[in-house]
Amino acid sequence: MMTISAPLVSLQAPKDVSIEEIEAELTQLWQNYRSDEGMSATRATTFSFLVYEPDDSQALLASLGFYSGPIDGIAGSRTVAAIRAAQKAYGFEETGKISPELLAKLREMWECQSQDQGCQPLTYSADLSSSGVADAIAAANPCRIITLCPTTGEDEGVSAQVSAYCPINKRGGSTLVCCEYITLSGTAAALERIGGLITALMVRDLPKFIWWKAVPDSNYGLFQRLMAEADTLILDSSGFRDAEADLKVVCELLQQGTNTADLNWSRLAAWQELTAAAFDPPERREAIWDVDHVTLNYEKGNATQAILFLGWLASRLGWNPTDIERESGDYEIHRIRFGDRHKKAITAELVGLPMADVGDIVGDLVSLKLTSNNLDADCCTVICSETSGCMHMESGGGAQSCRIEQVTPLADQATEHLLGQQLQRWGKDVLYTETMEQVRQILAL
Repeated sequence: MMTISAPLVSLQAPKDVSIEEIEAELTQLWQNYRSDEGMSATRATTFSFLVYEPDDSQALLASLGFYSGPIDGIAGSRTVAAIRAAQKAYGFEETGKISPELLAKLREMWECQSQDQGCQPLTYSADLSSSGVADAIAAANPCRIITLCPTTGEDEGVSAQVSAYCPINKRGGSTLVCCEYITLSGTAAALERIGGLITALMVRDLPKFIWWKAVPDSNYGLFQRLMAEADTLILDSSGFRDAEADLKVVCELLQQGTNTADLNWSRLAAWQELTAAAFDPPERREAIWDVDHVTLNYEKGNATQAILFLGWLASRLGWNPTDIERESGDYEIHRIRFGDRHKKAITAELVGLPMADVGDIVGDLVSLKLTSNNLDADCCTVICSETSGCMHMESGGGAQSCRIEQVTPLADQATEHLLGQQLQRWGKDVLYTETMEQVRQILAL
């Protein structure tokens, strides 16, 4: 789990500059800073972290006075506090999550204020003592964070802001070790025009991470240019709208040699560990080869976790996909058939369950059941995320002969924590690559 950092010193609040002045402004900032206590500051020394942020909610919250931190595209606790404040101000339920209705209200109020239509400006200031994930990243790694904010409407070029924040607990003698932020806003075409400048802003000879908070578009010139410079592309497939089509895009990137990391893949770690542990006892190790039926239930709306888990299981057991059926309706159903090296037939059923109370991540796994048509096999295993999930699996009968495990909810499965962990890994995930090759074969059926 990522350590939460101490409060930040604002070395430079967000300041509007021209795109030509970005480097000069930051250089001058570091050269001239000297606090009243005689503290100096040192700049990014570990990596560049570029965020492609198509969601303009954080920028709107800042423009309306709810949020006073850097526009970094990272929904940490300060952003959540700003969302709650906006919800309270505009009469919405205080959930801390952006809804389409709240986003529409923020855009309405920003338009009203920007056109000087008499809207009362707000004086709320976010609680800077509440550390966000970007603060924790900065505390562990003094880095440069570049956020690209594509906008709609007329192409009026690219606007830029620079800022710098320093975690208090990262003092080295009389020096603050800081993270610098660059925010670039403009239409997709405008951002593409300055692609060369954007890549030049990533610090030379340091690792370069790109968090693309959308489905990658290989036809977008800026994406192509950034991938030519990036060491790691970070995605989160929990936000995919069309699981199969969007996963195919990721498979293509991997085939092209792009080092890709999916935060949603990391959320499956506990499920994978419990599945492996179920067959770890010596008396059960051979039983895994008797499994010929898999049932995976997930929260309806995004099948990526279920597909990724099945791809992992099939890649470990040497299953080859042969056929797939899809059903839509109240339940989303994928039936995939496999064959193994002994020509045994295996069937997997992925079921999207309509849930009354969904979690923060759309498509989270609910339950897993591994069984066999061989009644003498000791392979029945049930893993679930909650009691109702176990009860659903047990209702099929034979529960008394199954090994039953429950996945304990983990706070470090949230996007911001997984992101912090991913920024500590600079190599390729071979297991993920092998799993995605299996996913590619499944989706090609």
